[in-house]
Amino acid sequence: MQCLSILTALLAALALSTPAPPQTCGAEGPACDIPEGSYRVALPEGSPPEGGWPAMMFFHGAGGTGDRTHGTPRMVEAFTARGYVVLAPDGLPRPNSRFGPGWSFHPDFPQRRDEVAFTRAVTADAATRHGIDPDRLMLSGFSIGGSLVWYMACAAPDLARAYAPVGGAFWRTRPPAEDCEGPQREVHAHGRRGRVVPRGGRPLRDGAIYQGDVVQGLDVLRQVNGCAGMRADTFETEDAMWRRTWTACTPDTALTFLLHPGGHAVPQDWAPRAIDWFEALP
Repeated sequence: MQCLSILTALLAALALSTPAPPQTCGAEGPACDIPEGSYRVALPEGSPPEGGWPAMMFFHGAGGTGDRTHGTPRMVEAFTARGYVVLAPDGLPRPNSRFGPGWSFHPDFPQRRDEVAFTRAVTADAATRHGIDPDRLMLSGFSIGGSLVWYMACAAPDLARAYAPVGGAFWRTRPPAEDCEGPQREVHAHGRRGRVVPRGGRPLRDGAIYQGDVVQGLDVLRQVNGCAGMRADTFETEDAMWRRTWTACTPDTALTFLLHPGGHAVPQDWAPRAIDWFEALP
């Protein structure tokens, strides 16, 4: 009986000394926390392939969160069904702002976080924790998150294999072509009826700041890519999503403009089109 009591005590002590398994972060449950911030993740079914999963990192619009990004199942499930991990970072709260969390990207405003460094940290953490392949990463975002993607693509084109912003663009303070790094591989989608971020831009705060002209932003990327002409080389208007593509450009670059018939929104068929474009890159 004494031996049994000793054995019971030893087993109880062992249980107390054994650390609990770490809680898995993801689309459900806790966010994935890193020193620079946090993000959510949605994984495809099964085990990572050799070399790791391809991934899409999506930056939310003004006032959004990574959790709300994963609350759009049509987009997320379109990527996970094709074998992509979906990473959804969280912006930082903005003091004295009615819009909620956002991103530090505008060159005329104080930078509250180095978003390029944050993106690199999310990518590294997701590679270690979730098995993504950093060499097969697409960066995307909507509205302000899309604007962030434009600026990061110019500042550090090696952040990802390609960029696919939606409904956001450079603001009027945009980098000149000589200050925008390359190669640029970008497909930008915008709504023909968008009023929040119109294609031609608009003034805000009584003209204190201006949203930029999407076409002028595309011209910056066209120059960076060494494209032969200002006019796109191919036009496709067979369906509701119009496509312009510059093809006579420097090798290993890509530039496509998608114009959908809706307003300021991610179009329903954007995800499969973005994946097809990404997988067709050289």
